[in-house]
Amino acid sequence: MFKALIAEGLGTFILVLAGTGAVIVNDVYGGIVGHLGIALAFGFTVMAVIYAYGSVSGAHINPAVTIAFWLAGRFPASQVMPYVVVQILGAILASTLLRVSFPAHESLGATALNIAVFPGFLIELIMSWWLMTVILRVSQGAREEGFIAGVIIGSVVGIEALVGGPITGASMNPARSIGPAIVSGNVSELWLYIIAPIMGTGIAVLSCSLVSCKSCCSMAAVKN
Repeated sequence: MFKALIAEGLGTFILVLAGTGAVIVNDVYGGIVGHLGIALAFGFTVMAVIYAYGSVSGAHINPAVTIAFWLAGRFPASQVMPYVVVQILGAILASTLLRVSFPAHESLGATALNIAVFPGFLIELIMSWWLMTVILRVSQGAREEGFIAGVIIGSVVGIEALVGGPITGASMNPARSIGPAIVSGNVSELWLYIIAPIMGTGIAVLSCSLVSCKSCCSMAAVKN
């Protein structure tokens, strides 16, 4: 359990450091990374983290994913809160390091709406739903690991960041939003980036159960 928690914290740290770091570098250096580059940074980082830590912790690196695995009966309830805590701590640590490195940057890559609240909420919910749907179909139990899972999940994150990034920031991950929001102080819309992904991944468990066998996506949590 201890090694799994360390892996989750490190994995989320790397995701936020590389992903929001790409946003910051793009802002500071006149758009050198570009929107496509930012989307690829998030997608490839997720892929790399799955390869690095998937066999240790499952490489959830996302509180909404951890909660959804529990809802799907693939993850013990007793481990949900420890996973969520280390994921958030990893994200905050990454954002703190970026604050030290880029003290003049205002948002530190925090997610922000470029659309009204309701459609923004809906977009984040739908993107989180689809991401978790794919995760449930390609993961092994509560573990995102192996060549297939890394490529497919990383690709989904990259595509959604490419399409949804200009609209909502394409978070799909409360920890990814909490880290830069807390450290930069841009917390006004943070609630949306916590609630929408959790709702979206929860709906994914339900929709998955409609097209899969019960043992794949049951709504009963495993016993620990």
